[in-house]
Amino acid sequence: MLISRRRIALALLLLLGLAYLASLTSVVIASRQDQRRLCDAIVVLGAAQYNGRPSPVLRARLDHALALYNEGLAPLVIVTGGIGDGDRVSEATVGQQYLVARHVPRDAVIVRPEGRSTQASITAVAAWAGEHRVRRVLLVSDPFHMLRLRFEVARTLLTAWTSPTTTSPISASWQIELPYFLAEAAKIPIVMFRL
Repeated sequence: MLISRRRIALALLLLLGLAYLASLTSVVIASRQDQRRLCDAIVVLGAAQYNGRPSPVLRARLDHALALYNEGLAPLVIVTGGIGDGDRVSEATVGQQYLVARHVPRDAVIVRPEGRSTQASITAVAAWAGEHRVRRVLLVSDPFHMLRLRFEVARTLLTAWTSPTTTSPISASWQIELPYFLAEAAKIPIVMFRL
């Protein structure tokens, strides 16, 4: 009886390990795919801002979205991200200011400051998009975030593709990026369960 419990426990651990490895592999593969194409709007996922200035991570995302906008891939850029603890301005508002300062027309930048998580930001974008006949979006974030974004948007009526930034400080080296990949691999089953 004791041996069979051990075997069952070992088999379960092996299955969990294989599932995690499959999740990690999927996160890495998605991180290397740029699905850029014509769409209705480019969506920038928020990241930290400091007293009205985008953090290096947020700046990399905004710069990538700006390049996509300048390529003519979409007429709108939707910036997301709420107000963090101790902040006076939202990540989305900082994103808008950054893009407008770089000659994106103010009416081409849509501010969605409701979300303080990926799920909340995607929900806010989907609600706005449903009211404004926006159906096809291009999601911009760090490479490690791409697979989870695809799953999050699958809960909505949006059709979405992903385009990872290539200049984020998180992607500067594998030593920096690896913990993000490992954490994402653990989040993927949870996101899939919510679908």
